[in-house]
Amino acid sequence: MSAPPEEFYSEERWQNWLDRIRDEEIDPEDEDSARLLLNLQDDVAIAVAKIVTAYDDDEIGEEEALEELADIRETVLGEVAFEDEEKAMLIDGVQTSLVCVFYAAEEYLAGGPAEEAAVEEYVVEASKAEEADDLDSALGLVAAAGTRIIDGEELDIAVTEDIEYGLVTEWVNGLDSLQSAMSDPEVVEEEDEADD
Repeated sequence: MSAPPEEFYSEERWQNWLDRIRDEEIDPEDEDSARLLLNLQDDVAIAVAKIVTAYDDDEIGEEEALEELADIRETVLGEVAFEDEEKAMLIDGVQTSLVCVFYAAEEYLAGGPAEEAAVEEYVVEASKAEEADDLDSALGLVAAAGTRIIDGEELDIAVTEDIEYGLVTEWVNGLDSLQSAMSDPEVVEEEDEADD
């Protein structure tokens, strides 16, 4: 019997991030605050990347990988109670970005990378679907882009410059974290303060 794999992510870890955001003055215009929120998002994306990588390396099976994803998803996308409305909105933004990270990973585990188009083409088509108020299709298309990122294709984030801000740009922001996580799955330390 092989040793059980390390825990990919824990509820305690998520709560530690939330507590830190509760305790700090958060100003999204401030670089340190923006970095804290991005680190929170990247940390979850790294956990997702590790699950997918463990699956690709035959360390865990599809069913276990999907269960691990479901556990993290339940923790991270659950309702967060914040008295500070602005902080609640910022956390909601992070959760929105991460929705597509989970969806892309599930799609990848179930069927491998999408084959019909290049990663940017999926994003452009998703923005058209969003404009047409077809959000299910938009999410599916961005998730398809995510499966290609998991498979090693690079997403040029500049593709969002011509897209009106909305759910697709939020989801692509999550895929950007996933892309970083796939190329460098180093854990973001909760107490890691970057030296300026």
